[in-house]
Amino acid sequence: MAWTVARYARRQTMNTLPASSRPYCPHCLRPASACICHCVVEVDNRVDVLILQHPLEQHHAKGSGRLLHLCLRRSRLLVGDSFDLQELEAACGPMAGAWLLYPPTQPDAEGAATPAPVGALPQRLIVLDATWRKSRQLLRLNPWLLRLPRLELIEPPASRYGIRKAERDDQRSTLEATACALQQLDAGDTARYAPLWDVFDRFVELQRRARDHGMTARTAGAAFARHAAGDALAAPPARQAGAAKKA
Repeated sequence: MAWTVARYARRQTMNTLPASSRPYCPHCLRPASACICHCVVEVDNRVDVLILQHPLEQHHAKGSGRLLHLCLRRSRLLVGDSFDLQELEAACGPMAGAWLLYPPTQPDAEGAATPAPVGALPQRLIVLDATWRKSRQLLRLNPWLLRLPRLELIEPPASRYGIRKAERDDQRSTLEATACALQQLDAGDTARYAPLWDVFDRFVELQRRARDHGMTARTAGAAFARHAAGDALAAPPARQAGAAKKA
């Protein structure tokens, strides 16, 4: 199924919620009892981020793409597997000067990827929110992505994403990879992006707790919410309202 930006905009108007009788949060798109909006912390990223999310990730309980989007002040998230470049530029602005966050590997037999220039900054960082296999599919379905300079992470820290199996040792979750990339582009400004790591650790702990205790995402979320009032990551009411408006 291929969704253009225009189709996605219509789905976004419908809140992109799954067909279910259970109440869902319209912002994080999770069951209301497992809502994570209260732990969203706004991060003032300097480089604009465009997240292209594969449809299978949209409602994945362990996915971090939506959480990343809710935290970044300058970000946009589009769902689909095929994006028309003209429609994308009409909705998001020119892609000239954009870089792709992706390893310098070849998805098939296409030409060699162009490495991002050292010491420069992109106008926009494009991030693929998908499994490794589905990310390769996104590259095949969107050949314009292959023409973008690729940003490779330099000596990233070990992954903290122990709740989801990776196909490669160097793989990171969408939030981890983007946080590393933004720090790298921001001359190693770890303080600016530290809140992202804190939120991610809390999110992983929630999922691990649910796994270890055999809880469903709904009951784990409810347990998490009961203890969130005293959590240092809990956002104040004004921040929660801002996060809701962004989504």
